[in-house]
Amino acid sequence: MTVDLLRLGRIGLLAAASALAATTASAQTAIKFSLDFKFEGPAAPFVVAIDKGYFKAEGLDVTIDTAGGSLEPINRVASGTYDMGFGDINSLIKFRDANPGTPIKAVFMVYNKPAFSIVGRKSRGVSSPKDLEGKKLGAPPPDGAYAQWPIFVQANGIDASKVTIVSVGFPVREPMLASGEVDAITGFSFSSYINLKDRGVPANDITVLLMADYGVNLYGNTIMVNPKFAAEKPEAVKAFLRAFTKGLHETIKNPATAVESVLKRNDVAKKEVELERLQIALKDNIITPEVKKIGFGAVDADRLDKSIEQIALTYQFKNAKPKGSEVFDASFLPADQERKLD
Repeated sequence: MTVDLLRLGRIGLLAAASALAATTASAQTAIKFSLDFKFEGPAAPFVVAIDKGYFKAEGLDVTIDTAGGSLEPINRVASGTYDMGFGDINSLIKFRDANPGTPIKAVFMVYNKPAFSIVGRKSRGVSSPKDLEGKKLGAPPPDGAYAQWPIFVQANGIDASKVTIVSVGFPVREPMLASGEVDAITGFSFSSYINLKDRGVPANDITVLLMADYGVNLYGNTIMVNPKFAAEKPEAVKAFLRAFTKGLHETIKNPATAVESVLKRNDVAKKEVELERLQIALKDNIITPEVKKIGFGAVDADRLDKSIEQIALTYQFKNAKPKGSEVFDASFLPADQERKLD
């Protein structure tokens, strides 16, 4: 009798534990998130937040997928196939103008200084912006850096009619520059520079013209959210950003360890390559003087407004030109203390 009671008691406890586990699992909010590109070094904060359990601790079940450039996440989030994504805020501003019925908002600025660049080779005669005249520029149509080409042209007095634009795919962009089929390419500084070095191009032959240093005064990649998802699950958006911020702090503290989370998701990646790529992104694009002042994720409202004015120099807005506050929603950001640089 006693044995049977004990057995029944154990069964009851197991059933209760299973029910609790099922309830906890069902209580987790699923979020589909789109990166802008492959699993490379700069994606570390996102995947570290998964591997360290930061998302799970916030009650989230996050799935992160790769994409084919900075424009794809915008389309994915707009369609609702993804709840949140990571892409270029300037392309987002143009998308919102062209699609006023889909008011996607940026909620966390990651690349405070954008990585948009023209990357050329000194041996091909490219050392400064004006050197691009008479040259071939390889550019993938969906590339976030190529989207800023008209602004770069105007800011640097380049005669665009003297530059031959060669439409290329992302996989062949750096190989074509390495082989001399083009003289320069558009791309993210940390990606194209590292990829060229990895293909055997000497570092002292590579010219990186970071657009932000040549008159293109824009913000870069941001975390964005589908408006319907944000309205229905605002606490999940806040929870995502809290967990991501923890992942960002952890990545900054231990980049060599953080990059392992990238390597386990990318079989062909090399640790030394992705670590250098990550370190460049942290130094040049993420930990900027402005971030040290206002914290991770936030934007300077005046700077964002001025960046929209600059976009308007080369882009004809179909609707009323937006204010930065219409595009960037700071209400989901973690507390100031959580966003401070350690």
